[in-house]
Amino acid sequence: MFTLSEPDFSRFLRALQFAADKHKEQKRKDGVIPYINHPIDVTLILWNAGVRDIATLLAALLHDTIEDTPTRPDEIRDQFGEEVLALVLEVTDDKSLPKAERKRLQIEHAPHISLRARQIKLADKINNLYTITHYPPKDWPLERKREYLEWSKQVVDGLRGHNPLLEAAYDQALAEARAALTQH
Repeated sequence: MFTLSEPDFSRFLRALQFAADKHKEQKRKDGVIPYINHPIDVTLILWNAGVRDIATLLAALLHDTIEDTPTRPDEIRDQFGEEVLALVLEVTDDKSLPKAERKRLQIEHAPHISLRARQIKLADKINNLYTITHYPPKDWPLERKREYLEWSKQVVDGLRGHNPLLEAAYDQALAEARAALTQH
């Protein structure tokens, strides 16, 4: 049985607290679910797929802090180290770019990111598909939801070949999301 060391568990709890504080005013796109549920779910997806690397799990908890909050990279570096910061930066979009460009870059960069970043990105896409299906964004029309599904598949196609459990979970989430959206 795998167990986290006491220092790693302490770092994990500090990352959870850090992320909860940074996302405390945010909701998911349905306008109801607290945003912190998303990084927790992403981390749980990784855990359930057998990911036990502490840096990957910490980065999963923190993966949207720089992108979606006023968090500075040095805050993550100072509290969680350079390795965790590097992973967070690998999965962070540059919000100064137009949305279409950010989406294009995710597809382009997917095959070139590290294994650990690929796993975080896959878990993120799995959770986003689940959310779109079960707790849809309140202002997204059906066509936008379908476009997200197809775009996410393009990103994930570039991430494949490293974690069969995550890839199977994504394929299942995509099939369920497509089925749910065809019922509308």
